[in-house]
Amino acid sequence: MQELDRWRPMAGAPKDGSRILVTIRPSEQGPAEVDLAFWSNGDRFGGEGWRSSDSSPGRIISYPEPELKCWMPLPSANLARASLPSPWEGKDERELDGSGI
Repeated sequence: MQELDRWRPMAGAPKDGSRILVTIRPSEQGPAEVDLAFWSNGDRFGGEGWRSSDSSPGRIISYPEPELKCWMPLPSANLARASLPSPWEGKDERELDGSGI
């Protein structure tokens, strides 16, 4: 896996509006998932926070910080890999930066 194609702690996720991949924690509603999200500084449709890229005015899909486990930059176009990566399923986010090893 390339250096760019790895999961990272949410604390380092860019909050400049760029799109990133996020792992959503498993919950009563279902297993862990991967979504395309971005940080919004807030607007007339909602406050600041993480939003799904599926959001639209009047239909904001937002994620509270604790709901997101980790992030990854968008991979470059690669026709050999036409699907999203699997959600990160580690137990402790400290494993992401190597401190859990």
